[in-house]
Amino acid sequence: MSDPEDSLQRRIEEWMAGQMPIIQMHGGESVVRKADPDTGEVVVELGGACAGCGISDITADNIRSDLIMDFDAVDDVTVKVPSSGDHGNSTVEGGRGGELQYGTDDPGHF
Repeated sequence: MSDPEDSLQRRIEEWMAGQMPIIQMHGGESVVRKADPDTGEVVVELGGACAGCGISDITADNIRSDLIMDFDAVDDVTVKVPSSGDHGNSTVEGGRGGELQYGTDDPGHF
C-alpha cells in the first residue's frame, strides 16, 4: 500500500518537472517541501536563479493557481522564494532538488 502523502508529493514533483521546465531553463530549482493530502497544503521552494528574479512572483502565482486547479487534493499552496542565502545545487530531473538550503529570511512578497 502506498503512502498517500508520498504519492501526492511525487505527483506534484512530476508535474513541476513537466509543467515548469522554464524554471530549470533559467537556472532555477524547485523542491516540493510538503504535500499533505489530508489538509490540502503544499509548500514549494524555489531557488537557484529564482532567488532575486524579477518575475519570480509571476512564477509563484502560476504554480499556486495551476496546482490548485490540476490537483483535487490541493487547496492551499505556499511558494517560497528566498531573497538570499546558499544557492545549493542538488538538482535532479526537471530542476527538482532535495537539499536546497537557505536562510530563514522570507521576502514576504508571496
